[in-house]
Amino acid sequence: VAEYEQLANEFNPVKFDAAEWVALAKRAGQKYLVITSKHHDGFCLFQSDATDYNIVDGTPYGRDPLKELAEECVKQGIKLGFYYSQTQDWHHPDGYGNDWDYDEEAKDFDGYIHNYVMPQVAELLTNYGPIGLIWFDTPMIISTQQSQDLLDLCNELQPDCLVCGRLGNELGDYASAGDNMIPDELVDLDWETPATLNDTWGYRTDDHHWKSTEDLIHKLIDIVSKGGNYLLNVGPTAEGVIPQPSVERLEAMGAWLDVNGEAIYGTKPGPIQGVDWCRSTAKPGKVYVHVFDWPAGGEIRLEGVEASRAYLLADADKLPLTVGNDGESLVVNGPAEAPDAIATVVVLDV
Repeated sequence: VAEYEQLANEFNPVKFDAAEWVALAKRAGQKYLVITSKHHDGFCLFQSDATDYNIVDGTPYGRDPLKELAEECVKQGIKLGFYYSQTQDWHHPDGYGNDWDYDEEAKDFDGYIHNYVMPQVAELLTNYGPIGLIWFDTPMIISTQQSQDLLDLCNELQPDCLVCGRLGNELGDYASAGDNMIPDELVDLDWETPATLNDTWGYRTDDHHWKSTEDLIHKLIDIVSKGGNYLLNVGPTAEGVIPQPSVERLEAMGAWLDVNGEAIYGTKPGPIQGVDWCRSTAKPGKVYVHVFDWPAGGEIRLEGVEASRAYLLADADKLPLTVGNDGESLVVNGPAEAPDAIATVVVLDV
């Protein structure tokens, strides 16, 4: 702690631009944005009466980026959420996880929860306007009662604020898959996958292992087809800049969603599941078939679904494709070559 906390004296993200960050989220097609308010290192990216170890009182920057983000999210129509590490805090002497500076057996963890964590959560849910969700993390030793106390506080201060299932003890409003994990099959509950654009959650100069746009869009479709949301992480630099490879990939995803968003937003899992070459989503009266591997000649064979009409979602004129049935499969005849190299959406009227 004595060594690490000195870094706060150098932290000065002078290039942070809340309007630019939120505008990028919109261009990417995101509907909500989650910012880390306090991670396991205990440093607070917001002004807090509970500690001076925060960006306003403890750094040369002296500004509260969460307030600026909150204002911009309202202006630009994006829901704002806060990540908050409720159990692990390596800076606080009673927080869990730091056994090199502090004696775990001597810690007052319950006092930490009730006298530090809960006042900070109250600040986050009081000082920043409407909050879409609180993303708690790594519950570890938190007790059922402590989790319940936090949940009650969130529900009392902002009843419409969702609480992530990583609050612990099977409490919360929705489930969180493991980091970068996607279930193999449809999951019949509300869930979300948190994932990285490369291999790192924060900024790292030597991590150039960026996922391709194709991989990211396929993962988005896969997750939504199984009933989930995709929480895609960005690690900004110490100056507050989102790395250009992140920008490029997010904008490419947004460009695909500009054309195909109808098949993603507000959908439910479709009837076609467990197929390698495609995924399916659905709305009342429609099934959207997301074709990853376009078949040679354009003949699409689908089992377990019937349709009266089919067309390409990207076709503004909605010209009908030939639809037939050979007794075993629905047969849709599309173009000989894939209209979209990443994922072509075929709409079925059902």
